[in-house]
Amino acid sequence: MSLPLRKILEDQRDLLLFRPFKPAIKDRWLAYLAWGLLATWLAGIGRYWDHPSANWWQYAGLGSVAYVFVLATFLWLIVAPLRPRNWSFIGVLIFVTLTSLPALLYAIPVEKFMSLQAAQTANVIFLAIVASWRVALLVVFLKRSAGLTATGVVVASLLPLTIIVTALAALNLEKAVFEIMGGNMQQTQNDAAYFILLIITVLSVVLSPIMLILYCMLVYQARKTRTP
Repeated sequence: MSLPLRKILEDQRDLLLFRPFKPAIKDRWLAYLAWGLLATWLAGIGRYWDHPSANWWQYAGLGSVAYVFVLATFLWLIVAPLRPRNWSFIGVLIFVTLTSLPALLYAIPVEKFMSLQAAQTANVIFLAIVASWRVALLVVFLKRSAGLTATGVVVASLLPLTIIVTALAALNLEKAVFEIMGGNMQQTQNDAAYFILLIITVLSVVLSPIMLILYCMLVYQARKTRTP
């Protein structure tokens, strides 16, 4: 018997609202994944539908679909050595896809009814809301589903973020990423926004080795605990 769409939508709602719920992923994982990928695809289309110079695969929402597979693989590999409970690639992938809906905020065409400066500010606010929401969802997921300790949750949440930002900084791509995610279509002055980005980048560079050391300690502790 197929899983009712109502149940999936209720679980989607509860996840986004940080409510505890019991998804039937073990037996109906394909239904959850189908819904998650649909939400991801729609969010991907919404992000670029009014972009004047996006590539065809961005207009088609394919970039977002590919992104969730990469991100899920990254998270699964990072957290797996910590020996979490109920940890599977499919489960992580479904979780990542179900966090895509907040990105529909990017589909609001603020450039159509705001000045350029106001639209840029709105897009930066949308970026902050979506990013913070997703990080908070990851924290709850790692605590409730994976059963990590408080220290494990902090490290498993921050390590992937600091690695990504540090890598972008090393490749000098942080400005390009900010322009795309923030919806800034043109080169204009936005000192406050770039100052915030600079702070995030510096903090990531400083925190990444600390998080990596703590991560190695947690991995060692997990292996030692599980060794008979």
